[in-house]
Amino acid sequence: MTDPALEALVAEVQSSPRYRAIHPGLVRRIAAQELAKGRKAKEAVKAVRNKLHQIGGAYRENPIDYAKLTGELAGLPARLDDPALQAFCRRAMQQHASTRERLPILEQIFSQALAPLAPVASLLDLACGLNPLALPWMPLAADAPYYACDIYSDQVAFLNRFLAHTGRPGRAELCDLTAELPAQPVQVALLLKTIPCLEQVDKAIGPRLLEGIPAEHLLVSFPVASLGGRGKGMLENYEAHFMQLTAGRGWRIRRFDFSSELAFLVSRGG
Repeated sequence: MTDPALEALVAEVQSSPRYRAIHPGLVRRIAAQELAKGRKAKEAVKAVRNKLHQIGGAYRENPIDYAKLTGELAGLPARLDDPALQAFCRRAMQQHASTRERLPILEQIFSQALAPLAPVASLLDLACGLNPLALPWMPLAADAPYYACDIYSDQVAFLNRFLAHTGRPGRAELCDLTAELPAQPVQVALLLKTIPCLEQVDKAIGPRLLEGIPAEHLLVSFPVASLGGRGKGMLENYEAHFMQLTAGRGWRIRRFDFSSELAFLVSRGG
């Protein structure tokens, strides 16, 4: 049976272009949580949008024109080592705050953190943002499938066009990690700056992600500064939090320090 109040709240939240492309299941889940707190309609709309902003909206300060990006991509070479394609990837990644922060370390983060596993045979990029555009800088085997998922349907459609354009096996899919994890087994999964975002909705999601993702190895990272540039105590706090999440599990963990990210390569088997 549908709940009219819940459906009305979901419709109102997604009436804004800023939230229209977000996974409807995630919007409904957060909306149900806020209604359960006894919030009035106007207050509930604000609360739901605030949560969605914390999870993903904060990283998309301005609307991304995926139609324009798709048009540009169509006229570019398909080879990942082509300078024109790489320049396009860098320009596009500028439009998403998370990948923009990663650009100064793009040449190092994947080549160094994934070096022990190179060439990577298969990869899953969770809550990916525009990170699949970093594919030219990843040490993947030529035929390695690239799977990605995120909460924005327009972004997922664009990423599928990028994968098709470059001839990369795999796919991008819409997903809500607070409800369900991808079932596709891979050698490596990326969980980049994702845990703190999802903990805004589900405080207990960290262990569930680390245990449930079907990958032999996980590359997990945390930001060392906020989007506003403040970094006091963040590195120490996130390192302690990660060590707490992985304590006593017997996994092999390798640490990598970069200027804008603290990364851990977690090896669980294989």
